Amino acid sequence: MKKIVTWVGISLGILIILIGALVGGMHLLGRSRLAQAPAVIVQAIDLPSDQAALNRGAHIANAISLCTDCHGQSLEGAVFMDEPPIGRVIAPNLTGGQGGIGGAYTDEDWIRAIRHGVGGDGRTLAIMPSNAFAHLSDNDLGALVAYLKSVPPVDNELPDREIIFPGTIFMGVLGYGELPVSLIDHNTVQTVNGPAPGDAAALGEYLSHIGGCTECHGAQLAGRVEENGPPPGPNLTTAGELGNWNEADFINTLRTGTTPEGKNLDPEMMPWPWFATMSDEELQALWLYLQSLPPRNLGDNG
Repeated sequence: MKKIVTWVGISLGILIILIGALVGGMHLLGRSRLAQAPAVIVQAIDLPSDQAALNRGAHIANAISLCTDCHGQSLEGAVFMDEPPIGRVIAPNLTGGQGGIGGAYTDEDWIRAIRHGVGGDGRTLAIMPSNAFAHLSDNDLGALVAYLKSVPPVDNELPDREIIFPGTIFMGVLGYGELPVSLIDHNTVQTVNGPAPGDAAALGEYLSHIGGCTECHGAQLAGRVEENGPPPGPNLTTAGELGNWNEADFINTLRTGTTPEGKNLDPEMMPWPWFATMSDEELQALWLYLQSLPPRNLGDNG
């Protein structure tokens, strides 16, 4: 009997050691992947300097791609998250002020971060939705970078990013395939053309990509179904609520945050105050594109 107990104890000890080694190895792998993203080739683009282009860059940052939603109204940066089990994640200060990256980033660094999801220091940008921004046309990306380089400096020293265990495993191993850097085809986004002038539906599709609509509403915009709680993004095809709306309803909803049914949209879930500043042409194009989508059942994004 003593021998059996002894062998059971030894076996459990070996098992614990093996599990510990496996978990430790996953932690180190995840930390390494987050600290050093895969090398990507960056294609240089022309940066404009005229006021019209800077205005376009500001419009993208504030109304469409929502840079100010995470980085602050003055792009001064903020602590995005600081709690277990992930740790501290930072939306950095994008200006040239104290604590900002604007003064240190080269044009190549800006492009690598926005289009490829790789920081200027080579890190994987874990929460930056670069898989959406990778769709930015060369002209719009150039305008955005030019604008970001022109914003007034803001002094705001932020702590360093610190992804802790087990966040290193969640983000660097188990969820690594879902991080933007893993979702981007880095070769095909070297050069991106925008929608053809006058093609409203194509403009709407383009806006849905660079505005990150699929992040919450699913790849086919049919909404996302969560096991616990309501879907974070409803079905935007005609099989959903939008099937009962008209263009005026859609535009008014994004302008006011109130649906035709009287529901008030939560700006934390649906950032309508930013989208409200899109132009009538943009909202009309987005509506036209959504109306062109085949009807799908909620959550059917295959």
